[in-house]
Amino acid sequence: MTDQRRCPDCGVDMERMDVQTTDGFKLHLVTNEPKRGLLGGIGMKETLAPSVYVCPECGLVRLYADRDETD
Repeated sequence: MTDQRRCPDCGVDMERMDVQTTDGFKLHLVTNEPKRGLLGGIGMKETLAPSVYVCPECGLVRLYADRDETD
């Protein structure tokens, strides 16, 4: 996935940021797809790490699911 994103509102380059909860845990997205192997067999779902981009002009925040970075 590219690290270069443009704001659809302002047309400027968005800045990549890290996001985490107030408890210090990183966010993850849970898909409807089962995990591979044994964990998928017991019903665990695949999780994805979101890539977060923020527009320095208007503050728009976008999350992109990076399908290459799975747990």
